This record gives sequence, C-alpha cells and structure tokens, in this order.
Amino acid sequence: MLTIHPTAVVSPKANLAEDVVVGPYAVIDGSVTIGAGTNIGPAVHIFNSVTIGAGCKIYSGAVIGNPPQDLKYNGEPTTVTIGENNVIREYVTINLATGEGNATVIGNNNLLMAYVHIAHNCVVGDNCIIANAATVAGHVVIEDYAIIGGLVGIHQFSRVGKHSITGGCSKITMDIVPFVSADGHPARPYGINTIGLKRRNIPQETIETLERAYRVLFRGKLNTSGALAILEGPEFCHCPEVKEIVRFVKTAERGIARERD
Repeated sequence: MLTIHPTAVVSPKANLAEDVVVGPYAVIDGSVTIGAGTNIGPAVHIFNSVTIGAGCKIYSGAVIGNPPQDLKYNGEPTTVTIGENNVIREYVTINLATGEGNATVIGNNNLLMAYVHIAHNCVVGDNCIIANAATVAGHVVIEDYAIIGGLVGIHQFSRVGKHSITGGCSKITMDIVPFVSADGHPARPYGINTIGLKRRNIPQETIETLERAYRVLFRGKLNTSGALAILEGPEFCHCPEVKEIVRFVKTAERGIARERD
C-alpha cells in the first residue's frame, strides 16, 4: 500500500510503486519514478527526472536530482538514475548531470553515508561504500566494491578502481588502481587490499598473484609500458583480476596514482 504522509508534497506526474513510503515534509517534484519497497524519509527532496529503484532507504534531508553546481549547466534535460537496495543516509546530495541527455548514475546495493556529495555525471557502481562527508566531484567513476573513507575529496574525472579502499581524509587526484589500499594527501597506493579481498572470499592464490602484480607495476624498475607487458605475459595472463588492472591502467586518462618514493 502506497503511504504518503499528509505533510508531504508529491507531484501528480510522479510514478510511485504501490508500497512506497513517503515521510513527513518530503517533496517529490515532477516526473519522478520510485520502485517498490523504497522508503523516502522526512524532508527528503527529489527533483524532476529522477528514477529510483526498488528497496532503497533514503534518510532525512537528502536532496536528489537538484541542478548541478556547474557553470556550464543551462537547464538542459538530464537525469539521475539510482538502482536497487541502496541506503542513502542523512543530507546526501546527488546532482543532475550536465549536458543534454546525460545522467548521474548510482548502481545497486550501495551505502552512501551522511553528507556525501555526488556531483554531476558521476557513475557509482554496485556494492560501494562511501563514508561520511566524502565529496565526489563531477565525472568521477567509482567501480564496484570500492570503499571511500570519510571526508575524502575526489577530483573531477578521476576513477576509483573496483575492490579498492581509500583511507579517510585522503585527496584523490589521479586514478586509484583496482584492488589496492590507498591513503594520503594526495592518495597513493601502498599495497593490495588484502583484508577487503579476503572478506569477499577472493581465493588466497588470487590475492598472492595480485601482490606479485602490484610489485611489478609499482615497485619494479620498469616504466608503465614495460610493466604492462609483463602483466599481460604468461605469468599473469590466467588471472582475470590482473587483466582488470591492465584494462584500468591502459584506459587511465589522468594517469594512475603511484607509491610514494
């Protein structure tokens, strides 16, 4: 049964599944679509052109689909698309994209803690955790299972690789390679995210292979091309996770963050 608090304001253009709950003083503008079982908390504001999947929990004061904080934005039609089973905590902000027809995208099963900001044209994958007050600038890509610590700032157009973890208060200015632990100002990798990979039941053999690949890429005396040639060679070609690292490095437009000397 659709439940809308008497103080909430819901546009007649909104498409809400029958068992959505809308809390007090929430505002849902325009052509918003909200999937089954999603709970919209008190004083949440969801703007036009937002789609939210099933089973999400959106807590007090979150603002989703407001215009981007981008001087290039001229009111062109853009969207926010949010998948299923996401937890969006208090006062999170998720902005519309810039550029006609573009989208800001959040995948499935993510946890966005209080005061997180997701700017225009960002793409967040599945099963990510973004901790309190992390700020994600425009056009950032965060791949599946990445963990972003509290108060982290991510520079626009940066990428954060899958299964990586970045420590709190770090500043990400270059791409963080998949499967690594990173920290600092600016953030630098310092090894494989061993604990996180074990928690996700990645086999020990794979973790050891990733550790060897890490040493080749970050601690050897080869340049990037030479290191990639080894990672694509017979020692590592059997490992899909190493192939992910190779793919990521080859497509890095900002360059990858490297260890401190």
